[in-house]
Amino acid sequence: MLAKLSSKSQITIPAAIMDQFPGNEYIMDVTVEDGRIILTPVQATSADEVRAQIAKLGITEADVADAVKLARQQHRKRI
Repeated sequence: MLAKLSSKSQITIPAAIMDQFPGNEYIMDVTVEDGRIILTPVQATSADEVRAQIAKLGITEADVADAVKLARQQHRKRI
């Protein structure tokens, strides 16, 4: 199956693929192996696991606050 890469480097995974991974809608581990991009569905089972992944990615509270602020600004512009 083919998936199109958007101008923002986003990929929509075909439903036929995601149907094989019920219960996972948002979280993927992304790695590169032998020149291939590997997406692995991740089942977040606890808040501690999510916090650990956020820490691993180096995302700070300030990053989250900035993202929320930006989203709110963009939302206000649309209203």
